[in-house]
Formats: sequence, structure tokens, C-alpha cells
Amino acid sequence: MNNLGTEKNLQRSAWNVKRLAIMAIFIALSAVGALIKIPSPVGTIGLDSAAGFFSALAFGGLPGAIVIAFGHMLSSAVVGFPLTIPIHLYVALQMALWAVAYRWVNEKLGLIPAVIVGVILNGVVSSFAMLPFMGMGGVMGLMPFLVVGAALNVIISAVAYKAIKGSRLI
Repeated sequence: MNNLGTEKNLQRSAWNVKRLAIMAIFIALSAVGALIKIPSPVGTIGLDSAAGFFSALAFGGLPGAIVIAFGHMLSSAVVGFPLTIPIHLYVALQMALWAVAYRWVNEKLGLIPAVIVGVILNGVVSSFAMLPFMGMGGVMGLMPFLVVGAALNVIISAVAYKAIKGSRLI
């Protein structure tokens, strides 16, 4: 019986190592995406969150949340945290929530509704979440760029997920 417990612990630790390795790979992909910028007033909008949204769909809400939060921080670091580190941490937390919501909507309603919700949350709701820091003018100035960035990231993640869904890769 002791051997059985040891075998389960070994399987559990192997899964944790595998999960960490997958998350590290997708965080690295986020870093590459962070270098591909969408011109905007804040300079932090890029293709960093596609890997996080994909991870949420393919590997679960928590891995996706971690990947997308790190991705946003990397994207912000590349341009020197223009909104300050605390505000970028706030945005990273939002992004993590959006990744979990994206996964949940995909499970409950399907991929197309998830894409729509992902773009609305990441583009529109995130813009309005900046209201206390930027005012309405800042929100309206940021929103078109954030919606375009959100649409690109979410669509990339959905197309990649659809392409390999059901394969042995995930």
C-alpha cells in the first residue's frame, strides 16, 4: 500500500512539472508577443495575451490566468511601465480574470461566444476600468486601440485552439 501512495505522489509531481513547463513555454511566447506592439497612446498593447488566452482554453483557467498576467507585465516592462507598476499589476489581474471568463464561456456556450466575450471584456470593460486613472477622455482615447488589440489576441488564440483541439498536443 505504501508503494501505491508513492506512485500517486510521483504522478502528481510529474504533472506539476509538466504544467510548470507548459506555462513557462507560453510565458516565453507572451514575451515574444510583447515585442509586437499595436500603436497606442499607452504603448503597452501588443500580442502578449494571445498565449494566455490560448492557455486558458487548452490547459485551464488558472494556467491561462498566470500566463496572461505575466504576459501583460512583460509587455509593460518592455516600454517601461508607462502607467506605473501598481496600475499594470491591476491590469494584469483584470487580464487574469478575463482569461478565466474566456475559458468558462467557451465551456458553457462555445468558442464564438467566448471570442465575443473576450473582446468585450479585454477591450471595452478594461478601457472603462481605467476611468479612475485616466478620466473619460483617456478611456475613449484608449478604447479603439484596446479593442483592436483584444480582437487580434483573442482571435489568434481561438484559431490556434481550434486548429489543434482534439489532437494529442493538448
